[in-house]
Amino acid sequence: MRCHEVDYEIYGDDMQMVQIELDPAETVVAEAGAMTYMEEGIAFEARMGDGSEPDQGLFGKLLGAGKRVLTGESIFMTHFTNQGRGKQHVAFAAPYPGKIIPLDLALIPGGEILCQKDSFLCAAYGTQVGIAFQRRLGTGFFGGEGFILQRLNGDGMTFMHACGTIIERQLNNETLRVDTGCLVAFEPSVEYSIERAGNLKSMFFGGEGLFLATLRGTGRVWLQSLPFSRLADRIIAHAPKAGGSQKGEGSLLGGIGRMLDGD
Repeated sequence: MRCHEVDYEIYGDDMQMVQIELDPAETVVAEAGAMTYMEEGIAFEARMGDGSEPDQGLFGKLLGAGKRVLTGESIFMTHFTNQGRGKQHVAFAAPYPGKIIPLDLALIPGGEILCQKDSFLCAAYGTQVGIAFQRRLGTGFFGGEGFILQRLNGDGMTFMHACGTIIERQLNNETLRVDTGCLVAFEPSVEYSIERAGNLKSMFFGGEGLFLATLRGTGRVWLQSLPFSRLADRIIAHAPKAGGSQKGEGSLLGGIGRMLDGD
């Protein structure tokens, strides 16, 4: 195997955490800030890149860092290594409620998965974490959350996280149209493109967005019921505005707060 062989256990239901078991000298790579706890004997180091190409020169590292900037992620990834003598554990959690999706890339044709740019949580050392630009012009301009996708490649365990309820669909020479924010990941055998959501009236007044992701072919697709962007938009829309009067619960809580402050 190219990747380290790690064991894991997932805890929780709607706000999950994955605990990774590392043998001596084994390493797991994670997004910055994802760690929840680690046992004695685990050492961590922030590095530029995933470490899948140890002989990569400075230019290659800078190129990889530039690609991560495009995805909105930190240019550094954190490497957690067991430097002790026995098995040790380190745990990671997602920054919002949802599910953790464990995938053994060795069982996926080609050892590759494409996922949304913020879905990756952690993976066994040796996994390549890159980006996949979509070739179609419409995808680039109107893809929303699905425009720049992450490409995970390797032969070990990788872990993604998504918001809400997660379903796995098996397409058999079928077509599925999905809200771009609800698409979590798909196998590379599935063709991905962005298409207009119906006629002009449906596009502007249907409430489903102007464009939908269209998936065609044969392979597995992972979907989430509640994109975090949708949840954040609702929270912002109902949040009390500074200096203005609000109706409903926002105005009531705001009024109580002002009374307690002496306003």
